[in-house]
Amino acid sequence: MAVASCTDTEFMELFKQLGSPQKIANELGVNIRSVHSRRANIETKYGVKLSTWDAPQHSIREAAEVPMSEDSSKFMEHWGPEECVAELRRIAKIDEDKVVTRNYFRTHSKISESTWNRYYGTFEEFKRQANITLSRQQHQHERHIAKHASVDHYRRMNIDRQDWDQKYIRENSKRFKTILVASDLHDIEIDPFYLRVLIDTARRVQPDVISLVGDIFDLPEFGKYGVDPREWDVVGRIRFAHDNILGPLREACPDVQIDFIEGNHEARLLRQLADATPALRAVLSDLHGFTVSRLFGLDQFEINYIAKADLGSFTKRDFSKELATNYKIYWDTVLCHHFPHARNMGLPGVNGHHHKHIVWSEFNPIYGAYEWHQLGSGHKRSASYCEGEKWHNGFALINVDTHTRSTTFDYISVTDFAVSGGKFYYRADNELDASVPASILQEKK
Repeated sequence: MAVASCTDTEFMELFKQLGSPQKIANELGVNIRSVHSRRANIETKYGVKLSTWDAPQHSIREAAEVPMSEDSSKFMEHWGPEECVAELRRIAKIDEDKVVTRNYFRTHSKISESTWNRYYGTFEEFKRQANITLSRQQHQHERHIAKHASVDHYRRMNIDRQDWDQKYIRENSKRFKTILVASDLHDIEIDPFYLRVLIDTARRVQPDVISLVGDIFDLPEFGKYGVDPREWDVVGRIRFAHDNILGPLREACPDVQIDFIEGNHEARLLRQLADATPALRAVLSDLHGFTVSRLFGLDQFEINYIAKADLGSFTKRDFSKELATNYKIYWDTVLCHHFPHARNMGLPGVNGHHHKHIVWSEFNPIYGAYEWHQLGSGHKRSASYCEGEKWHNGFALINVDTHTRSTTFDYISVTDFAVSGGKFYYRADNELDASVPASILQEKK
């Protein structure tokens, strides 16, 4: 007798006799799912309950109210939510220094778990309703406070970075102006030949502005590339940048405005310093007094430091977005930025960061046809932690007509030789980098 040919009355009688969907399926020679479907239809149609023999005959409500594991004498059927909360608070006051756990309440309370969990579900929610623990809204508010408190020390570092972007402005009334732009010098990792060409070009050209477009310091101790802590020389790197890069540039151009746009390496250094152990702070403060000005030589070499980013960002993604605000626009015409997305900001200019020279031809109605350059770096190409042999070395001179806003770019590529302003430079024996084969070293004629 198949399910389809079995009448409702016959099916209900069979269910009463066998009391098991599986046995009925075997008897009728059908799939058990067909039995369950027919059972549901009949229960809905006639308002009856076809119970199985292996299931308790009491209701789910009865089972939930007094589980077999509980003392039925502690189940308070007539108690409401208010009485349950009052009982929990009473237990909490027995020992106010003790954390009330579920087991502690079960042991010391005069009610069973089924008395309260029919109203609150979980013990955590029971405690929230009794105001023994914070509510969800209160807890969320505390998390927000903690989130902001966790970056307060970074924001204090923000204060030390303020007001340096305009401190040493050198204005002049010339129509045609020149900017010397360089990026990614990376302190002791700088190519010595590149450094010689850069400083001599600055001395000969005497630009109106020298714009250092980020990552003048390397400090891999604080970067994503692992450095053996036994080889850390933070102070030595900072001293090198002062003595061999910033100092010589200021000496070569005593009256030129020097701008230093904060890159990811500088920002990361400042965040690490804010987090640093007292011992590390002591090492740095011995030389620099632990201020942004002295770390980067701002007062010593009369340098403007452009750092608009909020160091107190919460995530790596937020930190990257904040760093993107570190840039400077010169004479409403030229944009200098550390990161490459600045190419889409609609002005002529340069970015650094990627150590590879790329040039794009762009146009807009205000500036006409113009160029955007991604600068090569000053970092020597024999980098041990990445594919430095694929990098480019170079810097640029940008000439600006401040009346018409037109620009021209003169990019100086540095290989085993360089040409800057018609002057040839040749890499000397003591300037050889491991990435430049000695066989191609050229001597000055």
